[in-house]
Amino acid sequence: MFRKILIANRGEIACRVAATARRLGVRTVAVYSDADAGARHVMACDEAVALGGAAPRDSYLRWQRMLDAARATGAEAVHPGYGFLSENEDFAQACADAGLVFIGPPPAAIRAMGSKAAAKALMAQAGVPLVPGYHGEDNDPARLADEAGRIGYPVLIKASAGGGGKGMRRVDRAEDFAAALASCQREAQASFGDAHVLVERYVLKPRHIEIQVFADTQGHCIHLGERDCSVQRRHQKVLEESPAPGLTAARRAEMGAAAVAAAQAVGYVGAGTVEFIAEELDDGDLRFYFMEMNTRLQVEHPVTEAVTGLDLVEWQLRVAAGEPLPARQADIVQRGHAIEARICAENPEAGFLPATGRLVVARWPEHVEFRRDEHLPRLDGGFGEGDEITPWYDSMIAKLIVWGEDRAQALARLDAALAATRLVGPANNVAFLRRVVASRSFVQADLDTALIEREHAALFDAPGLAPEWAAAAVVADACAAEATTVDADPWSRRDGWRLRGGARRRFELEIGGERVVATVQRRHDGEAVLELGEQRWPLLARALGDGRHEVRLGDQRRLLAVHRDGERRAVFAPDGQLLVTLHDPIAHAGDHAGETGRLSAPMPGKIVAIAVEAGQAVRRGQALAVLEAMKMEHTITAPRDGVVEALLVRAGDTVAEGSELLRLSGDE
Repeated sequence: MFRKILIANRGEIACRVAATARRLGVRTVAVYSDADAGARHVMACDEAVALGGAAPRDSYLRWQRMLDAARATGAEAVHPGYGFLSENEDFAQACADAGLVFIGPPPAAIRAMGSKAAAKALMAQAGVPLVPGYHGEDNDPARLADEAGRIGYPVLIKASAGGGGKGMRRVDRAEDFAAALASCQREAQASFGDAHVLVERYVLKPRHIEIQVFADTQGHCIHLGERDCSVQRRHQKVLEESPAPGLTAARRAEMGAAAVAAAQAVGYVGAGTVEFIAEELDDGDLRFYFMEMNTRLQVEHPVTEAVTGLDLVEWQLRVAAGEPLPARQADIVQRGHAIEARICAENPEAGFLPATGRLVVARWPEHVEFRRDEHLPRLDGGFGEGDEITPWYDSMIAKLIVWGEDRAQALARLDAALAATRLVGPANNVAFLRRVVASRSFVQADLDTALIEREHAALFDAPGLAPEWAAAAVVADACAAEATTVDADPWSRRDGWRLRGGARRRFELEIGGERVVATVQRRHDGEAVLELGEQRWPLLARALGDGRHEVRLGDQRRLLAVHRDGERRAVFAPDGQLLVTLHDPIAHAGDHAGETGRLSAPMPGKIVAIAVEAGQAVRRGQALAVLEAMKMEHTITAPRDGVVEALLVRAGDTVAEGSELLRLSGDE
């Protein structure tokens, strides 16, 4: 076994590798960018080396600095994690040339599977079924458009060297192809340094099922079962589970054998994932097509660990050290059901726009870390309370993984774990995940990659926490904060106590985008009444600590939690959560009405394209500019018809959140 390894990555995977290495008695070296100087993965390792700038190209993608750090610290091996350099054949070769063990497959295997087009040609030779498409080298836009017409719309454009949904677009009409192609190629170049794409028929109701494979240097290769990763947004996974619902034993064996054959065809070593697109046949069985092979550990590997009881990171270290696989195919047994939820800093209601900012509050359910536990959820995370979510990297905050004796129990445990999760700061998807888990399609395992769009009404238009309960929680929290608990002198109390008569308190709130006034009438005996519009309820509240309150409205009682972030109040309840703004009229007495109609950056990022010119007439919904942030492209569209009056940025400019990008005629 190694004495010391360098972890060439960040976030939760770096924390996970560090924890496993420590258990094996292996020391670890972290690397970090300027933006990650105080990050959790830096504290998790024994040593740390600075790489430089915040952008990945200035830090985590500069593999020469990784090699220098390994040499300077005496590391014998390099673990690439996932993302960044994990599938970079040049980096793997450079590690070998420097006398370092790359904890992953050989460079030749990465090269063979690194290009989607080349990998599909290899699979065709091996007899693995492929989705009809064009996988050639000619990437002339006219040739690709012709091939798309031959295949038949809808088609899917995919970055050949890509992954994680980057450089991928569905195109339904020929007239939209050119713009989608240009966007895919820009995103592919920015993310992977390779603009090459392929075009395939879009399977209309696809399931995404992948097989975990593992191989050692002695020639042994096995699979560890499958994962269903069909629930996706923007071609990126949201929920993953194992085993895949509805997959027959015969089809599982067939897919597993195909995955092992694919790995053996390229001389694979270490952990890898063979991904398939599957479509349901009339008889309920599945037909599958090879999609790609990820030559690394996957984000969703914990669900495989949960159902097999294995530590895949430990396997990686042992195999890289030259040891044989710890088990053979006959030894692999799946038990129970596991589901993973990716908790991300993003706004589902705004098209899953990534969010940034300080994680003001992070309260997690009782959990374990890195080790399997059959009753408690497992938390894999790279962020904690007070940490900053920056625009430079992926938006994932943490992963919650649950295990159950069956799928129904796993679903119940995941909902309970998400209900106990309280995050305040950047927008996040926790409430959205709960709605997905409770949706008809997911509960009934009616799965495909369009599940979120199909369940749109239930996921985006569902009623949340009732406004009166949110108002009652905010009022209770404000009154509790003002009450004097140390001094029993009633004249020192600030909660509205009166010797005679009562007190009336007015709160200006914004709930669900609507300004409302909540009024509390308190009597000297402590009884209170909450008024919200024309409605009235007797109100009784008791503070329980850590922002939690027992609140009674009329004859109903609930346990609510309130956490503050400036004027914002995040209210959490067992059946939902709601964001409330508590306006301070004195603090805003000098404010003026803000400017309206300005087109500004929704988050920090880089302008990669300007689609219009000054003086050009545009229509509502027309693309105006493209912003790259968190490794994804976001299109800024016209909010109304108008004429471009001024362009205030150029392609290549880095902009802050809220920066004005351009003006339309008639803007104030």
